[in-house]
Amino acid sequence: MRILVTGGAGYIGSVVADRLLRNGHSVTVLDNLSKGHREAVPAQAQFTQADMGDEPAIAGVFDQGQFDAVMHFAAFIEAGESMLVPEKYFDNNSARTLTLLEAVLKHRVPRFVLSSTAAVYGEPRRSPITEDDPLQPTNAYGESKLMVERMLAWFHRVHGLRYASLRYFNAAGATAERGEAHHPETHLIPLVLQVPLGQRPAISIFGADYPTKDGTCIRDYIHVDDLATAHLLALDGLDEHSQLICNLGSGNGFSVREVIEIARKITGHEIPAVEAPRRAGDPAVLVASSEKIRRVLGWNPQHSDIDSIVRSAWQWHKRQASSR
Repeated sequence: MRILVTGGAGYIGSVVADRLLRNGHSVTVLDNLSKGHREAVPAQAQFTQADMGDEPAIAGVFDQGQFDAVMHFAAFIEAGESMLVPEKYFDNNSARTLTLLEAVLKHRVPRFVLSSTAAVYGEPRRSPITEDDPLQPTNAYGESKLMVERMLAWFHRVHGLRYASLRYFNAAGATAERGEAHHPETHLIPLVLQVPLGQRPAISIFGADYPTKDGTCIRDYIHVDDLATAHLLALDGLDEHSQLICNLGSGNGFSVREVIEIARKITGHEIPAVEAPRRAGDPAVLVASSEKIRRVLGWNPQHSDIDSIVRSAWQWHKRQASSR
């Protein structure tokens, strides 16, 4: 298939683009490089540097030939920042995605795969979370993604667009070639690993008074390689299913303190931790039930135990630091 990957210079998008190419697909990457990295784009992919909200640029990409699918990763993802400047998130994640979707409909692209988020659930009423649980985001990031999910549901209903919405929990870990390199970095595992690399003196724990076993937030971590597998399964699954909404997680939750302790064990370094105030919009516990995607698409994550995730991230970050 010929596939457009938006945000394909970013962490997850670049891993999925690489996997698509390895599976024989033709890939065009669209990225404005505001968050992504040109060197992360697979060499075999065609690359266009443009914003998904730039209508003439988008038209030029679609005019190059018919795409069989769009896989959409381009988004701002910092939940904390979204509570400071929500307008930035609704502009980029919602409004500019609508511009992309208008091109998808105009050019009759039959399939759309959305990189969504567990943040659409907000503070869950039960754990693990299932796909039919209430959608009540507690931050603007989650709301901006939920707006896209709602657009897709209407475009499916009215125009017949086949789509998959994959609600990630915490993407983490690294492949041999690609890992997390956000600027600024906001995700726990790479931040923790910056301490033994000498890039920060300590790790901050944002909130130690949550109603959890040790007072810190609990999250479900999923290896980026397993995420890539899920995206390819979803792409193929749209042959049989016209609409797929699936959680992606390991089904296991780990607290901030537990992740820090695992990083200490794997790196062999003392990692000082400093308690800081809670961040607005952070739910106490987010753990996924991924039973649906396992049952419907046969997804079976291979690398998503927390030790493997942290170890793969540590190996990648060490290589990056030594090459500088």
